[in-house]
Amino acid sequence: MVLDIWKKISKKQVDPVYLMFGTETFLINETKQLLVDNVLDEEEKDFNFSVYDLEETPIEAALEDAETFPFMGEKRLVILQNPVFLTSEKSKGKVEHNLAKLEEYLSQPAPYSIVVFAAPYEKLDERKKVTKELKRKATVIEAKKLSEQETKAWVKERAAANGAEIDNDAIELLLTLAGTNLFMLTSEIDKLALYAGENQPISREIVDRLTSRSLEQNIFSLVDKVVHRNVESALRIYYDLLKQNEEPIKILAVITGQFRLIYQVKELARKGYGQQQIAGVLKIHPFRVKLAAGQAGAFSDEELTRIMKLLADADYQMKTGGMKKEMLIEMILFQINGRK
Repeated sequence: MVLDIWKKISKKQVDPVYLMFGTETFLINETKQLLVDNVLDEEEKDFNFSVYDLEETPIEAALEDAETFPFMGEKRLVILQNPVFLTSEKSKGKVEHNLAKLEEYLSQPAPYSIVVFAAPYEKLDERKKVTKELKRKATVIEAKKLSEQETKAWVKERAAANGAEIDNDAIELLLTLAGTNLFMLTSEIDKLALYAGENQPISREIVDRLTSRSLEQNIFSLVDKVVHRNVESALRIYYDLLKQNEEPIKILAVITGQFRLIYQVKELARKGYGQQQIAGVLKIHPFRVKLAAGQAGAFSDEELTRIMKLLADADYQMKTGGMKKEMLIEMILFQINGRK
């Protein structure tokens, strides 16, 4: 849905009122920037672009701006941030809003203005009249985590915006190595497109060679080596992390988090949950669920229980100084691998 709206905005097909809500900050910021870039010329921004914080400014004052004719241009863009009156939360400020004025504006929006409500909240209060009216009259963008297919489509479009192509195998590897954080992916795609240039697609080989690995993704690779009973490769990744000055206690915490995720995914799948449902319950990206589900098949319930106990014991010893920290993780990797 959000990708379709972005395409329309990019073609300068804009609507008079937008409502963006959700906790995926990247989607909110990207939509704002798209509107700024496609609604206003550079010289118009000083005159026809306004941003209001509704925890500090009454809604009626912001709407007066929206009802003012644009100066030296055809459109006015007004962004209204933190409309807490759409939620069940109490405002941190002491601003009183004349919501009747908002309802009046929604019944007949100014044809020369684009008004954007940016609500960085997980949920809106659907019981409120003003929320119902705004959702009915506005173009709604739910800023939630993209599904796996949406993320892959977005990667393709981001690469295309940089004048590059990227194939499906390369996208799969990019998400495995760089994760699904859209801010991080933007940086990686822009770098890969710059390297590939216009003469060659972004291939799996280019992704493998140039993509920066986060600690979490390195740990995923480490666990994947353990899954395939390749403890030597797992140790190589671990030693590389130590050379990068990663703390053993932090490495252990991320390893524990990955095995906890594998355990949770396995348990929820047994209860009949699909990958999308599991992602919702655990509040993580569906692609991470897919990867964890692939790893879960390599371990029995008994093995996972044993591994979680090993990791808990290692954490206790690391915090009480029972053994050298670096050695503890080496031992854990051998024990997980089933060796003495």
